[in-house]
Amino acid sequence: MVSQQQTKDSGSKKLGMVAPQDKSSKEMKSSKKMKFASSSAETEQTSQTTISDDSKTGRGMSTMPRVVKRKLQKLRPIVEYNKRGKGIGQAHSEMQSYIGVLARSRVPLVDMKWSQIPKDVKEQIWEAVDMAFVVGQEGKKSVLTSAAKKWKDFKSTLTRHYILPYTNDKEKLSHPPETYKFIEKAQWDAFVASRLSKDFESVHSQHAQIREKLEYNHRLSRKGYAGLEDQLEETMPGVEIDRSTLWKRARQDKHGNIPDPKVAEKAKLIDELQKQVSEGKVRVDGSKDVLTMALGPEHPGRLRGVGAGISQGSISIYPNHRGLALTTV
Repeated sequence: MVSQQQTKDSGSKKLGMVAPQDKSSKEMKSSKKMKFASSSAETEQTSQTTISDDSKTGRGMSTMPRVVKRKLQKLRPIVEYNKRGKGIGQAHSEMQSYIGVLARSRVPLVDMKWSQIPKDVKEQIWEAVDMAFVVGQEGKKSVLTSAAKKWKDFKSTLTRHYILPYTNDKEKLSHPPETYKFIEKAQWDAFVASRLSKDFESVHSQHAQIREKLEYNHRLSRKGYAGLEDQLEETMPGVEIDRSTLWKRARQDKHGNIPDPKVAEKAKLIDELQKQVSEGKVRVDGSKDVLTMALGPEHPGRLRGVGAGISQGSISIYPNHRGLALTTV
């Protein structure tokens, strides 16, 4: 049985842990190797097998065949977590892509909320992920939360790219998109009808207005805040990566510039505050940190600069470790 225990040393190389290597960020990014735990019943202890995954896929409809192949080989990549309990690394990235495949193909395309989806469908998604990746029972909630978001995003993509642009072209709307052939026609027809209704038009308009009011949009890729923090820890060893640094870096382009003038102004203020803190002129205390001083108080139920799922009440739960060690009992 595989159990999890927290590592006390970020550099520890305990059995099954994906520890950071002494590589440049470029090498880390280009690496295609991951460590795996065997799920074979005949295996007496967790084995570490390194497999080079040279398969490349585009950003179109993915079926993640390499994940299916590894499941047949009874090999599961070990998902690593950062100090806040957020998944990082290639195994986590692949798991997220696989969750997306499951959410699109196994959850019915219906006009309802995730909470209304049958529990057995959600359980099937969790079991499929658990069979393909070493994530731990405590990761079930985050897996299903991710599936809910990806299912919602999928419906949004279909609406924006395959329905609303063709409201006056019935022929275009008569069949599911070629990219998503797994969608049943009856479900597609019902979904199209729901998106062309007056009720949806009203909701869509309200959401568009809310979106326009959002400030300080980030420029993060799929790695998210957790991946960004992991990257900065590799490239800035010995430097404490706080929320303000993550917030600022998440809004820079690939050249380190901040195109948005409003964001640039806040980033400059963050730099000034960080300098004053280092000089002892300004003191940070609890929820009053550099980012809060620069942007103002946090909204209830959320925490800026760390990604979704982290709140003020939960941020202190996770100890300062880079991952979870996996051992056999």
